Amino acid sequence: MAKMHVKMTVNGREVEALEEPRVLLIHFLRETLNLTGPHIGCETSHCGACTVDMNGKSVKSCTCFVAQANGADITTIEGIAGPDGTLHALQEAFREHHGLQCGFCTPGMITRAYRLLQENPDPSDEDIRYGISGNLCRCTGYQNIVKAIRSAADQLNASKEAAE
Repeated sequence: MAKMHVKMTVNGREVEALEEPRVLLIHFLRETLNLTGPHIGCETSHCGACTVDMNGKSVKSCTCFVAQANGADITTIEGIAGPDGTLHALQEAFREHHGLQCGFCTPGMITRAYRLLQENPDPSDEDIRYGISGNLCRCTGYQNIVKAIRSAADQLNASKEAAE
């Protein structure tokens, strides 16, 4: 198959490559760009370990072709932290509230929660559970994940109010 020129912004950086259009976005991110935060879990869009933010929406990168991402603005777990490596409130809250055990689902879970909090800055626990329902965790039982997202929402809202 002929390769196509793809160009996109990933974590604030312009990237270009020649790729077969049918290459999955997850493979492009991990193998071409060496961004190994998004994980390959089920490869059928069921687990959410590969979730990235694309053009303001959560996308499971295991079912998105690189051709579909051409021209897109993509954020992975690596792009959620500050440019100096400072953890985002969600990343810190997951650490502080034990929102992870094995860590396999964590990049996709945090990336989904990142979009959720932009869509709904003050979600109820029910909203959080519904919002992350496309991301599976086999270890935690979700209690601490919900606590972490709630804590991050509270912290982000307090920071926003203090800035106003």
